[in-house]
Amino acid sequence: MLELSSEGGVRTHEDIFVGRTITSPRGSVFGGQVMAQAATAAMRTVDEERVIHSMHGYFLRAGNTHEPITFGVERMRDGRSFSTRRVHAYQFGTPILSGIFSFQTPSQGLEHQDECPKGMPDPESLPTAQDMLGHIDLPQARAVAYERPFDIRYITPAIFLEPDERRDPFNAVWVRTHKRLPDDPRLHQAALAYVSDYVMLEPALRRHGKSWIDPGMNLASLDHAMWWHRPARADEWLLYVQASPSASGARALGEGRMFDREGNLVATTMQEGMVRLPEFRDAD
Repeated sequence: MLELSSEGGVRTHEDIFVGRTITSPRGSVFGGQVMAQAATAAMRTVDEERVIHSMHGYFLRAGNTHEPITFGVERMRDGRSFSTRRVHAYQFGTPILSGIFSFQTPSQGLEHQDECPKGMPDPESLPTAQDMLGHIDLPQARAVAYERPFDIRYITPAIFLEPDERRDPFNAVWVRTHKRLPDDPRLHQAALAYVSDYVMLEPALRRHGKSWIDPGMNLASLDHAMWWHRPARADEWLLYVQASPSASGARALGEGRMFDREGNLVATTMQEGMVRLPEFRDAD
């Protein structure tokens, strides 16, 4: 899923890697997969002691699940403490994602963080996606229930099939991989990038009484930023809370924070997405 293999000769100023693509009922590549693979490609060009701390990426085109993705990494800078990489993900010779990734040698400095939300139920007490969707004989439902590499358990009511009547622009889930992962910390950082893309637009949908099966709704991630603050394992439960501070111009903004079970803030995310609704289509 996140493995890359070296392949030379596409562009002389880029390190080239090729990533496998996961099938999808929609036929398009999941954005989190492309980000995770791009981060992995960038990591392979940086000394191991330098740790990824931020990513800023733009989704330029939908990816095709039937084609491999080529990742071109440009080594933009290697300073005394920081390294910067630009990564383009290509299909059919055209970029589908463009991102900047920054790495840092671990350093001592100021320490503080937002407080972890209190009173959240334990993930073990919450239903799984299989519990909620496993009985529905549709490709999209079965893909969510059985094919996702992450176990995602909703604290706020899931909006797979019906809206959240509370109209609160807030979403909270527990996440972890279904399978145990190797101890490589870079693999866990890439996995967090993967899972961060799943639910970023849900707070905006909740605010406006929408569910994932609303007819005629068209959603797409436009850009995504992520900051890794502290080490974390993607195969252990992480609390992922999101909010939507604004929606306008057929776009919605989501912000997210990931905490481990000890309350440490391990990552922060931001994403803007396109949200087109049929009731506004005539005005576009």
